Amino acid sequence: MTHINKLKIFNDPIYGFISIPNELIYDLIQHPYFQRLRRISQMGLSYLVYPGANHTRFHHALGCMHLMQKAIETLRFKGVAISQEEECALLIAILLHDIGHGPFSHAMEKSIVEDVNHEAISLLFMNQLNDEFDGKLSLAIQVFKGEYHRKFMLQLISSQLDMDRMDYLKRDSFYTGVAEGNVNSERLIQMMNVVDGVLVIEEKGIYSVEKFLLSRRLMYWQAYLHKTSLVAELILMKVLKRAKELTLKGVNLPCSEPLLYFMKNKITLENFDAEKLDLFSQLDDFDIISALKAWQKQDDFILSTLSKMIINRDLLKIKLSAEKIPMEESQSLKEEFAEEHHISAVDAGYFIFRGKIKNQAYSKEAEPIRILKKDKTIEDVVEASDQLNLKSLSKLVTKYYICFPKQLI
Repeated sequence: MTHINKLKIFNDPIYGFISIPNELIYDLIQHPYFQRLRRISQMGLSYLVYPGANHTRFHHALGCMHLMQKAIETLRFKGVAISQEEECALLIAILLHDIGHGPFSHAMEKSIVEDVNHEAISLLFMNQLNDEFDGKLSLAIQVFKGEYHRKFMLQLISSQLDMDRMDYLKRDSFYTGVAEGNVNSERLIQMMNVVDGVLVIEEKGIYSVEKFLLSRRLMYWQAYLHKTSLVAELILMKVLKRAKELTLKGVNLPCSEPLLYFMKNKITLENFDAEKLDLFSQLDDFDIISALKAWQKQDDFILSTLSKMIINRDLLKIKLSAEKIPMEESQSLKEEFAEEHHISAVDAGYFIFRGKIKNQAYSKEAEPIRILKKDKTIEDVVEASDQLNLKSLSKLVTKYYICFPKQLI
């Protein structure tokens, strides 16, 4: 048998070369569960707004691993002891942190796999991989679940300043062309340290943290919560909800076996066994897109009309407002649409609906970003900053929306 060189490198357009540090990580990357992420878009339907936003979750996971390698290097240089086992656990945990995302994840979670979120599915995948790899992921799982005694390790994976956010802001900014999101992850990582087992940022890095938080807020408004991306995702949720409704009524809809299974069955965390996990691992963006293409030709007015909207990018109109949108406004639009298309007011609710979105760049309720001052005291970044804008960045901003067909304008 020929020996495979497993210490390969990836060429990344953002960081240059990313190296695979050991054979176990190579084998995890090669696993079908992980390769599936190549077929799952990082930003869902955002490519309908930003044509370049076609990068995948595979791409993002590798970027996070690369940043984690840099963080470990920096912390060791500053005298923080991190063993080989801990290093490997950190790299595996960050590599697999998003492995549970389904296709168009947020739309799926609110329509087909309603009671199970992607974090829970990530953990199920990790446990399954741990069985296959003879327990070699046990420490990574412990860290991922926040059960390991060294708190800073979880903070590197999941906090308000983690490797995940650092990579997705920089990567999504690069692929969308929204320059405001371009964070200086190198500088932020260089400023990291650990005091009493907790992650801190040295005081001279405070401006980089401020820029990072500001970038996050701007990326939310300009990319993640962009009104066209938002309305496309909301339509997709309605399509999947309608498809599930019809399937449960016995209508035979053309789609892939795994997708059909999740539409026919009620999935909860309790009944999410190995068989369901295997079916879930066969789902990717292609299942959804090919289903939408087929559903355009269905007899059901709601399903075919909504599917065509996404395929042809001829979406509903969305109106944003700082004030709550009155119920009467949507009610009268529903009645008008229902009458015009000879459908019930309930069915018109698939085309006319209200909701709200929230944006908060920094949460005071969550684990704070701690700044290590020159006198060795530690302060929350909001208190340590002389910038007034950080106070406003921790304010929760809510916007209300109403969606309706263009012909009702």
